[in-house]
Amino acid sequence: MPRYSIDNSDWKLIGKDRVSAIGLGTWAIRRPEAAYQVMLAAIESGKVNLIDTAEMYGAGFAEKLVGRVVSSVGRDRVFITTKMLPERLVSEEEIEKAARASVRRLGVGMVDLFLIHWPNYQLPISVQVRRFERIIYGRYARYIGVSNFGPEELLEAIHATSRAEIVVNQVHYSILHKRHVEEELLPIALKYGVTIQAYTPLERGAVAKHPKLLELSRKLGKTAIQIALNYLISRPRVIAIPKTENMDHLREILGALGWRLTEDILEELEKL
Repeated sequence: MPRYSIDNSDWKLIGKDRVSAIGLGTWAIRRPEAAYQVMLAAIESGKVNLIDTAEMYGAGFAEKLVGRVVSSVGRDRVFITTKMLPERLVSEEEIEKAARASVRRLGVGMVDLFLIHWPNYQLPISVQVRRFERIIYGRYARYIGVSNFGPEELLEAIHATSRAEIVVNQVHYSILHKRHVEEELLPIALKYGVTIQAYTPLERGAVAKHPKLLELSRKLGKTAIQIALNYLISRPRVIAIPKTENMDHLREILGALGWRLTEDILEELEKL
């Protein structure tokens, strides 16, 4: 049996919201117009409603680009995740200032989910998380979460909040980089209702060349990339957030939805 039961749904929960099992990332955009068209197509497909960005990406440019997409398709069709730099957590005033700037760049009243991009190692986790709750009180986001938090940090964050809940931990997770997440983070996430957002799920193209995935690709009639993404979204409470600026690549990514790997293959891939 595989380590986790298979989640057959292409929709996951973040808080009480129904969010697509695959979202799109916006880190290191090289061709803005192409990225814009790809994001539009993803939303219009009806299979994706999550776009992930951050104030750090392109020094705010990525947030502006996501704002263009939202303006084009309608606010209610996009679940917006953005992330705040940890140096903002020195005070609630700095947090509010950064949050206002992000919301302004995105051109929305509030985002759906605001994350601490990575821990501020100059502050106790409990202090930074309680300050970050200002995001909820100030109505800059409907949910808060964290990114790049290890098991102990995640547990401390979960127990530190007073009124809000930590609903997401966004971490590096792929079929080739998974042991830490599956053995340490995912059990905590499942226990406390936290969703794992997996960034770099394609390892910058490395999964497409992996011999085992290529072997399975020939056997299953799916691409190595589709198999790698399907492996992730087969896990309960896991969302994959690949990034693409290519329409053909988007179609390949969307082809990871609507089916699931079998238990025996998942078990085999856990050992990869």
